[in-house]
Amino acid sequence: MDLVERINRQFADNIELTTRVMHELSPGIAHAAERIVSCLMADGKLLACGNGTSAADAQRFASLLLNRFERERPGLAAFALASDATTLAAIAEDYDFDLVYSKQVRAIGQPNDLLLAISASGSAANVVEAIHAAHERQMGVIALSAEGGLVGDVLTSEDVHLSIADGHPPRVREIHMLTLHALCDAIDCMLLGAD
Repeated sequence: MDLVERINRQFADNIELTTRVMHELSPGIAHAAERIVSCLMADGKLLACGNGTSAADAQRFASLLLNRFERERPGLAAFALASDATTLAAIAEDYDFDLVYSKQVRAIGQPNDLLLAISASGSAANVVEAIHAAHERQMGVIALSAEGGLVGDVLTSEDVHLSIADGHPPRVREIHMLTLHALCDAIDCMLLGAD
């Protein structure tokens, strides 16, 4: 296989998965957007977490809500729990890395808030602990994960689970980014009207 053909395969695999999951995920994405808007309109906030690339996705999503996506609007209350390196390092050193998000959720989460939990593997222990903490604080959860894994096991029927049935982590991460952009667009549409 030559290099161009290999690169073309990356695009083709993405297109195949995106096409396959589009209709499966769209109703859940719409429901998640409605939950986020309801949360924000009730003076709640969105707390987002994930590990590695998923932490970067959580940070990007929070920044798109707090700042702007494609249109001008007032900032929305969204925070990425991985953004404070000092807090993460202190919790990991004094306690355990599995608690870096749950301790933050327990400290600042309120019943009107939502947790956005992102795990490309579906089994990140600190994301699972954050979900437990959110439930203790009577918060709703929106989870993006690969199919299977511990994340889906700890969600309640009130939570929104956007699960990707694919075993290739780079493809799952690509769908997560598209899902987050679709959420931003839907949120803006609900708040600002269709453009």
